[in-house]
Amino acid sequence: MSEGAGPSVAARDDLAGVVDLFDWLTREELSRAVSELAFKRRAEADTAAIDDAIDVAVAEYALVPAPSDAVATEGATDGLGEGADPLAVGPAAFPSLPEGAEDLPHILDVPDRDVDREALSEAALERLSADAVAAITGGDAERLEVLADVTYDIEAWAPVDAGPIRERIVAELDG
Repeated sequence: MSEGAGPSVAARDDLAGVVDLFDWLTREELSRAVSELAFKRRAEADTAAIDDAIDVAVAEYALVPAPSDAVATEGATDGLGEGADPLAVGPAAFPSLPEGAEDLPHILDVPDRDVDREALSEAALERLSADAVAAITGGDAERLEVLADVTYDIEAWAPVDAGPIRERIVAELDG
């Protein structure tokens, strides 16, 4: 899924497309899905490259960590297992399905799932705010540029107001 020095935008959008097939996946399930796609293509699955691609997708808000109260599994009554880290499609994603992905629901055999969009969007906005504060504190202008774009994406993705975060980021970049 990746070429060259790092994961491409297409790779991040392909990851989002795979997650979108299921509403949400744990990081482990997503890694397994990407490995299955590589197997179908008769290619080697590079676990480190998959992990890096997932990290980039999360850092750039193509995928967002979903709090346990934002995700549900059909028939489950006890919530997520210990150490589960669900990921959902984020505001900066343009989900696309990689070749062969339509078979993944049969291969992974995960139960039907659902995402509470309101809880997910609140968590994503809180994370965006914390990321902005960390980038401001660290003087990371490059990260602030990415986060400024995400403030627009998140408002199109969910009924949230990222204006105050954007204003703080822009003030820091202009200052």
